[in-house]
Amino acid sequence: MIDIENRFKRWLAGEGPRPPLGTWLMAAAPATAEAMGYAGFDFLVVDMEHVPIEVSDLTHILRAIGCTPADAVVRLAWNDQVLIKRVLDAGAQTIMVPFVQTAEEARQAVSFAKYPPEGVRGVAAVHRGSRFGRATDYLKRANGEVAVIVQLETPDAIERLPEIAAVPGVDGLFVGPGDLSAAMGHIGNITHPDVQALIQKAAKASRAAGKPVGIVGPNPDMVRRFLDYGYDFSAVASDIAMMTGRASDWLGTLRGERVLAAAPAAAY
Repeated sequence: MIDIENRFKRWLAGEGPRPPLGTWLMAAAPATAEAMGYAGFDFLVVDMEHVPIEVSDLTHILRAIGCTPADAVVRLAWNDQVLIKRVLDAGAQTIMVPFVQTAEEARQAVSFAKYPPEGVRGVAAVHRGSRFGRATDYLKRANGEVAVIVQLETPDAIERLPEIAAVPGVDGLFVGPGDLSAAMGHIGNITHPDVQALIQKAAKASRAAGKPVGIVGPNPDMVRRFLDYGYDFSAVASDIAMMTGRASDWLGTLRGERVLAAAPAAAY
C-alpha cells in the first residue's frame, strides 16, 4: 500500500520536531528548493502568491522537495476553488490560504480542499496527489491528510481569530507580519511596538483557541522572539534573502565595506 500520510499535519497536532522551522522559497527553482530541503529545514513554503509559479512549475518544485527530508507547504495565490483543486491534484498536501478575513472565508477554503460530503473538491482518480492512482485508498483518506492553514494578515482578521480558529477543518493559523504592519500603517516595519503587540496578541488568542499558529521572521532573533510569544512554528527569511545577504556580507568583507543594507523585514 502506498502511504499518503501528511507529516506536517501531524506536526501541527504536536507530534514531531518542536518547533518546526522552515523558510520561504522565492527563487521558483527546483534546484534551490532541493538544496534548501537538504539544509535541515523542517518545512519549505512554496509561494504561489508573490512568485511567478504556476501549477506546472509547482509539480517540479514539489518533486524536488520530495527528495529531501523537508515537507512542502504551498502558499496559494488566493482562496480560489479551482486553484486549490489543481494544487492538491498536483501533489500538495498542506496548503496556506492568504488573506482570510472571516470565518466564512475559512469555511470556503476548507470546503475547496475537501471531497464531498465535507467539501466540494472535484474528484479525479489519477493525478500526482493520488500517486497517479497507485494510492488506492487516496479518495477515502485525502480529507484526513490534507492540512489547511489560513493566513491572518490584518487587524480585523486578528480580531476575528477565535471564530476563524473554530471553523472545522482549519488545521492551523499563520500570521503574516508584513501585510499586518502595512494594514496598521507601518509598512515595512514589523518591529513597531504596535505591530509587535498585535503579533503577540494573536499568539495568545491562538493558544486560547487551541489552534497551532505560525509566522515568518526576517532573521533568527526575530523568530526567537515570536517563539517566545507562543508561536508553534515559524519560517525564517527566504532562499533569496539568505543568498543575497550572504553575498553582501562576503563582498563587504572582501571590499572592506558594507555593500548592501540589511535585508528588509519579511513581508510575507
